[in-house]
Order: sequence, then C-alpha cells, then structure tokens
Amino acid sequence: MSNIVQVIARVTVPELSTAVPFYQELGGAEAASTFQYAGVHLASVSPFLLLSGDRAAEFSDRRATLVVRDLTPVTNALRRAGGQVLDGPAPGPSGPRMIARHPDGAVFEYIELPRQD
Repeated sequence: MSNIVQVIARVTVPELSTAVPFYQELGGAEAASTFQYAGVHLASVSPFLLLSGDRAAEFSDRRATLVVRDLTPVTNALRRAGGQVLDGPAPGPSGPRMIARHPDGAVFEYIELPRQD
C-alpha cells in the first residue's frame, strides 16, 4: 500500500472569489473549503489548493502538497537520500505537516492523514 494518498496541485491566484468558480468547474467540485493559515487565504477545490493574499508568494516555492498516511517514512527517505526537512513536522490546519526539500531541490509540503484508531 502506497504511503502517498493524494497529490494536491498548488496554485497562487490573485483573488479566491474569482478563481474558485473556475477551479470548481474544472475539477467537477460542487463545493470549496476555504480557510486561512499563516496569513494566507486558501481554498481546497477538488485536486487544487488555491492560495491568495499578500503572503501567498511566500508559499509558492512548493511544487505540490502530498497527503500521506505517515510522515515517518518520508523523513527516513529524505535523510537516506540527502534531502532536508525545512519545517516541521508540526501541527497544521489539516493534520501534522512538514515542508521538505528533496535531494533534487524540489520543495513539497506533506500532510499526514489523521490516524484511525
């Protein structure tokens, strides 16, 4: 079973109110979930995470958000391959999260699914 459950494309947009309807239509989503994190306005729309606001550019270096079952195998693989954890693991709005630079230089956000006991 793969540890990666979902890959979410990250898109920086000028304004959520105008971008959300387009991404809803594109992804076939009926609803969008909006929230704020670290001064950034976000909308989760199907396979897209839209970022907007004055601080959104600070988070635009991440290629994608990867939802995983467990962060531990990710941190182990990064260490073995010479990657780097840049931030976290730490609590986030959707669960434990971290930012990592892969050995090739690509930066990704990882979010761990809530554990089902």
